[in-house]
Amino acid sequence: MNLPFSQNDLSHVVETDRAHVWHHLLQHKALETSDPRIIVEGKGMRVWDAAGREFLDAVSGGVWTVNVGYGRESIADAVRDQLIRMNYFAQSAGSIPGSLFAEKLIEKMPGLTRVYYSNSGSEANEKVFKMVRQISARHHKGRKNKILYRERDYHGTTIGALASAGQPERAALYGPFPEGFVQVPHCLEYRKQWDVENYGQRAADAIEEVILREGPDTVGLLCLEPITAGGGVIVPPEGYWERVQEICRKYDVLLHIDEVVCGLGRTGTWFGYQNYGVKPDFVTMAKGVASGYAAISCTVTTEAVFDLFKDDPADPLSYFRDISTFGGCASGPAAALENMRIIEDEQLLNNTLVMGDRLMANLEALKEKHAVVGDVRGKGLFQGAELVADRKTKEPVDEKLAQRVVAEANAQGVIIGVTNRSLPGLNNTLCLSPALIATAEDIDRITDAIDVALTRVFG
Repeated sequence: MNLPFSQNDLSHVVETDRAHVWHHLLQHKALETSDPRIIVEGKGMRVWDAAGREFLDAVSGGVWTVNVGYGRESIADAVRDQLIRMNYFAQSAGSIPGSLFAEKLIEKMPGLTRVYYSNSGSEANEKVFKMVRQISARHHKGRKNKILYRERDYHGTTIGALASAGQPERAALYGPFPEGFVQVPHCLEYRKQWDVENYGQRAADAIEEVILREGPDTVGLLCLEPITAGGGVIVPPEGYWERVQEICRKYDVLLHIDEVVCGLGRTGTWFGYQNYGVKPDFVTMAKGVASGYAAISCTVTTEAVFDLFKDDPADPLSYFRDISTFGGCASGPAAALENMRIIEDEQLLNNTLVMGDRLMANLEALKEKHAVVGDVRGKGLFQGAELVADRKTKEPVDEKLAQRVVAEANAQGVIIGVTNRSLPGLNNTLCLSPALIATAEDIDRITDAIDVALTRVFG
């Protein structure tokens, strides 16, 4: 690490941070007796903190975001050049990078045609909910307004997005929530609710049961993650997505795939849903769209959905009356264009598949070695290991022990994640999402650190 700051400068930053910054996802009482973590530099998959310590980042910026790694000068140059040329104009007008990125994005998403820009995954999902409510009001006499979401899935931090949170601890204390959001059962076969041979189809059938209970004429949208992320890295079982698609078509329910985590290569395909042959009506994305180099999110729709908002040009309420202020910031699509070029030119989708296979093999080896590892699952460079106190009963380990594993890996210079304040009693899954540039050496170092951490915590 070679920074243009003295140690006195960095000490001042730490104290100023402690005095004035309200961090995400932290209980600040703990910072009264310990220093806040200040990350001051990143390169590739490595980051350095204010104390000069180096870490291998196995979670892509902490929240599955920095897909192409740190220190990409070409993305920084693209953002700089665009900001000098034209930094911002409200999205009621267009921009060159906004137009060009939409074209490139749609090329990767057959069947979808329109891109609506905003600046976060939460906001992108809110746009879908608003669109569905407007479609209900204008085309279904207000009836098909209910939004179904899945247990253990997560769609953002706003009040509307939290109304669709299948993670009770995320939503706790923030109600009351808007009406019309209805939960459907999860599809984690490791903790299956039904003892049947074809669990995937049975889990999907449970969605149909909810639709029938609520009334098909009242249900407008089904919102799902292609692979559940913060709810425990849940890969849908065989037969699930085919049946989900069939149910949506049967009952005229629009299908919304939340790709905020899986999008832009995380699973080895451009989007997670493309692993399953699904044809969604809406796809939302953020995080890896620009790998964290600029704020951007996208709500992508079919032309059929788009056409529902231009049915009566003479009616002042017929169009989508929404704006996202920073959806007009041109740096986002400029960064996204270069981010996508890097993924293509460096063949990072293929690397994700190859390194994902290595990661899964290493996790399977840890499962063989450590009885506390009850299940390993995932796809590409998006994987998890669920820790249990007893393999036979599948009793979860105490979440404090899971957090100790994270701390022990951190002590070895490897940053890993864990489900956190999401599911009462089930915050027990280690989460791994290394950048798509990961090498075999990186993957082995990550799992070696977990191996040592599990030994230190559980013996």
